[in-house]
Amino acid sequence: MIPIVSIVGKSGSGKTTLLEQVIALLAGRGHRVGTIKHDAHDFEIDYEGKDSWRHKQAGASTVVLASRNKVAVVKDVKTEWSLERLALTFADDHDIIITEGFKKSSFPKIEVVRKACSIKPVCGKDKTLIAIASDIKARGKLPRFDIDDVAGIADFIEERFLPPSHRPPQGDRATLVVDGKVVTLKPFIETLLKESLRGIIKSLKGCANPREIEVKIKK
Repeated sequence: MIPIVSIVGKSGSGKTTLLEQVIALLAGRGHRVGTIKHDAHDFEIDYEGKDSWRHKQAGASTVVLASRNKVAVVKDVKTEWSLERLALTFADDHDIIITEGFKKSSFPKIEVVRKACSIKPVCGKDKTLIAIASDIKARGKLPRFDIDDVAGIADFIEERFLPPSHRPPQGDRATLVVDGKVVTLKPFIETLLKESLRGIIKSLKGCANPREIEVKIKK
């Protein structure tokens, strides 16, 4: 699984600003960074009146926007997708994924605590909280960074989640998703799946050297 770190905190605490600056530093160091933002409310990504907006309003359950450089998807889902499924579906070719929000997830979290919003972390009792970025000086067991120490926070993330020996091997992973849930595979099973599928796919015309294989089975 690709490392996932969540930047959490109350509204107005500065999550987006911190996330933006950390992304810039990590990307500048050569890491491929993906982001996922959680929105507790419904949202639109297109302007009213645009063709894709009109398609969705007309009743399409999935709308795909495609250009030479970008692809965007608006898709109705029956239940909210887990962070694991979002990561595997849309960002599995990245070195790390940094999310904004998802404070209820089981992934590591860095909380932004700004004095103007609150003096206590909302995830203070969460065992997945790994650090705090704040403009409040306080002691505690967790690493604490000044809210403006972007380089220090980026270094912390890089050292903890992006050492060369722990980066996911590109192009040599097998992931199983069943009914929207990521299934943890033992090394033997993962190898068996990879080698079996590769052997079958290579025998097909035009598929002698597959780099990425995706199989979906639906009842």
